[in-house]
Amino acid sequence: MTPPMLEVRGLTRRFGGLAALSEVSVRVPAGRTLGVIGPNGSGKSTLINVVTGHLKPTSGTVLINGRDLTGARPWTVAKAGVGRTFQVVKPFRGMSVRENVMVAATYGAHGRTAADAAGLATDVLARVGLAGQAGRAPAELSVADARRLELARALALEPRLLFLDEVLAGLRPAEIDPALDLIRALAAEGVTIVVVEHVVRAIVEVSDEVLVLHEGKVLTSGPPDRVMADPRVIEAYLGHRYARRGGA
Repeated sequence: MTPPMLEVRGLTRRFGGLAALSEVSVRVPAGRTLGVIGPNGSGKSTLINVVTGHLKPTSGTVLINGRDLTGARPWTVAKAGVGRTFQVVKPFRGMSVRENVMVAATYGAHGRTAADAAGLATDVLARVGLAGQAGRAPAELSVADARRLELARALALEPRLLFLDEVLAGLRPAEIDPALDLIRALAAEGVTIVVVEHVVRAIVEVSDEVLVLHEGKVLTSGPPDRVMADPRVIEAYLGHRYARRGGA
């Protein structure tokens, strides 16, 4: 039987006496998209940080395509075909937009040469809508374009498993739909995606399943429509105003 692309078993991460994650378990089959929602402080970004090696778990297991990568270093996880974005965008300020993406391409799963990395960077920048910004400094980019650069760097790793941590934050409504189209296109190409997002409409539109975290624990999971109608989710996260609007 083919293993899921991501399997987390009983994952716990404590900071002193605080459990940011407590016994979280989730499976994401290859090619599927999981949306992760929950109030601020519910453990969403901590989950990504633990899985991608930026934090070590207190206990639990992380399997990537059947391989045990619990507590592995971030570069080891990246080499295993895992890409991610960060909420706080921190590009290499002394490099151009293109060079930032080339670094990711060079050190990704396939370890491309500089020439190959340049070609991949050109393709990725075009795909995220930054072809015309390739020679600029990251500091010159708008908020939306800085988010696109963050996504481009993740895509240059050529991931099979991609974590998107609030890539829509700061985008105007007109900028959200192209981003969702790109997420759908990546999923159609077989990339397994985990999306952490506060834009509920986006989660509903792109996710095959939704996982809800609350106070570091799994509150519920399942198909988007069922999860969004769950009274516990409405009470803990969505609010009754959302329910009265019919989820619009």
